[in-house]
Amino acid sequence: MSSDVCLDPAAALHPSEELSGWRRWIRDGENLVIAIALAILMLLPLVEIFLRKSFHSGLTGSTAFQQHLVLIIGLLGGMFAARDGRLLALSTLTNFLRGGWQTFARIFSSAFAAGVTVFLCLAAIQLVQSERQGGKILAYGIPVWAIQLIMPIGFCIIAARLIRHSSDAWRGRIVTLLLAAGMVWIGFHPPLAPDKLVVPGLITLLIAVVLGAPIFVMLGGAALILFWGEDLPIASISLTHYSMVTNPTLPTVPLFTLAGYFLAEGGASKRLIRVFQALLGSMRGGPAIVTVLLCAFFTSFTGASGVTILALGGLLMPVLMGAGYSERSTLGLLTGSGGLGLLFPPSLPLILYAIVASSNSKGSGVTIEKMFLGGLGPALLLVGMSIWLGVRLGPKAQTDNRPKFDRAEAWRALMAAKWELLLPIVALVALFGGFATPVEAAAVTAFYAFVVETFVYRDFKKPGDIPRVMAECGVLVGGVLLILGVALGFTNYLIDAQIPARAVEWVTSTVHSKYMFLLALNACLLAVGCVMDMFSAIVVVVPIIVPLGLAYGVDPIHMGIIFLANMELGLLTPTAGINIFLSSYRFKKPVLEISRSVLPMQCVLVAGVLLITYLPALTTLLPRLFGR
Repeated sequence: MSSDVCLDPAAALHPSEELSGWRRWIRDGENLVIAIALAILMLLPLVEIFLRKSFHSGLTGSTAFQQHLVLIIGLLGGMFAARDGRLLALSTLTNFLRGGWQTFARIFSSAFAAGVTVFLCLAAIQLVQSERQGGKILAYGIPVWAIQLIMPIGFCIIAARLIRHSSDAWRGRIVTLLLAAGMVWIGFHPPLAPDKLVVPGLITLLIAVVLGAPIFVMLGGAALILFWGEDLPIASISLTHYSMVTNPTLPTVPLFTLAGYFLAEGGASKRLIRVFQALLGSMRGGPAIVTVLLCAFFTSFTGASGVTILALGGLLMPVLMGAGYSERSTLGLLTGSGGLGLLFPPSLPLILYAIVASSNSKGSGVTIEKMFLGGLGPALLLVGMSIWLGVRLGPKAQTDNRPKFDRAEAWRALMAAKWELLLPIVALVALFGGFATPVEAAAVTAFYAFVVETFVYRDFKKPGDIPRVMAECGVLVGGVLLILGVALGFTNYLIDAQIPARAVEWVTSTVHSKYMFLLALNACLLAVGCVMDMFSAIVVVVPIIVPLGLAYGVDPIHMGIIFLANMELGLLTPTAGINIFLSSYRFKKPVLEISRSVLPMQCVLVAGVLLITYLPALTTLLPRLFGR
């Protein structure tokens, strides 16, 4: 996905597979487990706030438990994503293949993915054995290795489920199993020296990714092959995975995402559409303004532009078409608006950039709070430019057809949605109010969204609704954390090979102008956004570009917003951007038709990215004034 690339977009909100009997019980039980883990993760920081304010003391081991709950949620989410065939992937080629070619693609990509996952499982076993010998205690006598066991167990189950989903027939699954076993055998008994097999291995990996292998396989497989070629211990990949997903600030990711999912799965979308329609529907281009603002609002909390397209597309398309917008303009606005909220707090990419940049560039001064502040100006710019485009694309002779502003209806709509409209304020006050850490602010936001949607509006009426929504959140978060964990192993290989240092040396000796560097950077990042998802790009690319930016005097916060704005633009790259594929699925239109429809929006966003790049004050002013 952006944030939401998936093997089966149709399942992105509600898996369609109908189960019965014991399989349904297993699925419901698994969903309940991850829901409980997310609930504990949400409640622990709230208990911490209460104890600190009431008794001036905290809960022993609370932070450590929160960090390791993210590890558990990440692996559980990855297991469930594999269960539903929804592991994040770049390629959608299998959707266009038919017959034997599709069967071959599924079996080959799944076999390679399962083989890589088996090696990740073995690396995790080595990490657990090493930690067990160290005897480190988490808290209350619980050894760290006991929590780390989720890693080999998770990878083992993911491998098994990859094989199961490789084919609908047992014969195909057996072929997949044999191919995966052969790959593992070659890993232990290579026919040639491993260093001579690195290039063929990477080429085979690329083919598997093109045929549909998940993103974590691409990054984890590249790290495994490179480590194997240089006879380095693969346990270090699991160690970096563990260190990444237990980062002290990473619990903000599942918590803010959970808040967004409570909104997306409840009735918030209808209430907010009513508000924006009542307030803005009487203006010229009012339906387009409603579309842009509502999509930006939802994406900022879910962190997943695809979820916004899938959840809101069916509601907003009739609004635009009914107001006289052409079908092409409607498709372009809905597809292009899906990613607009990625620069608004508390968007997931902003958080991840802050974590990765601060981890790899000590003293850079990048914090989550500063990234939130830095993203506001550029986000408002892109939203404003998109609104301008929406107004321009609207029907010219619509003055008489526009509804008149109804003050009473506007007030009723505001009152009906007042608790949801307060959610951004709750998040920002908790974060910048000085009484909560970023993790605690995320917990407050998630708990507020839960209470509002469950008890105020009572949108979740069935007993299984809450676990289902939390499981959906867990699947998205699990897919993302799986990518982040294995990507860090690949990044560490690049750092050990001094790739960032060499890149800085070569670029600074070749490009002498800061402005030419920024132009070249935009071109490179746009290319990266076409072939790489946002989350793996954050882990792999950010450690390279932040030192480059510092060498040219570019503020790391500004660099982060430039990077994310380009990634947002990459979501709309004609025929390659993931939002185009998701929109094609949602509206049942050909990919080329969606690609043509987004061209005006893409031109506007290109202009916006250039303004963000060459007007750094848009990004840096608020962090300098208010950043802690």
